[in-house]
Amino acid sequence: MRSNIVVAIDGYSSCGKSTLAKALAKSLNFIYVDSGAMYRAVTLYFLRNHTDISNEQAVAAALDTIELNFNARDYESHITLNGEEVSEEIRGMLVSDAVSEVSANKWVRHAMVKQQQRMGQSKNLVMDGRDIGTTVFPDAQVKFFMTADPKIRAERRYRELAAKPGNLVTLEEVFENLAHRDYADTTRKESPLIRADDAIVLDNTDMTQQEQLDFAAGHVKPFLKQA
Repeated sequence: MRSNIVVAIDGYSSCGKSTLAKALAKSLNFIYVDSGAMYRAVTLYFLRNHTDISNEQAVAAALDTIELNFNARDYESHITLNGEEVSEEIRGMLVSDAVSEVSANKWVRHAMVKQQQRMGQSKNLVMDGRDIGTTVFPDAQVKFFMTADPKIRAERRYRELAAKPGNLVTLEEVFENLAHRDYADTTRKESPLIRADDAIVLDNTDMTQQEQLDFAAGHVKPFLKQA
């Protein structure tokens, strides 16, 4: 049985998984790991270096040269790619349009899952992604599966992007991007996005961030007494 507590948060794009995971980790004094940032950083590297995702040897060679590190400040994910801070760049639409294809690659997933599992060997943590409760930590004590109305998700993501200087993306483009990612995430052969049988569904369409935090914390706190 696992001695440390792992909280796995899976779900669709732009459901607020990272927002909830960061808030939950802060409230419980757990470590927060943003698995999505890892796939986005790999995607950025592939885009910059014109890596052919269909070429197994090219992918393997690229993965051998990628070093990812997290620098957690104020429970915000600051990720470095080979020593370069890329936290902002990986959130742009260029990476968003390509990340589903990259993250579906089995070699990429195997490499990232190994790193993620090492992170969760001994410390209490909250990790969010697409396959955390099904593939990375199937033995996690608490699993959440987040969802929300697609229109609400698109509006949230649009507001986030529109607030950044130089972003001219339209709401329609964001909606189409999310629809594409949903399809890619749920139909890929390697670790598709599915709800674990023991995952708690959290539909936050009409919930505030505080209500989500209270809901999640209420399910985790019983395990704190057992630890």
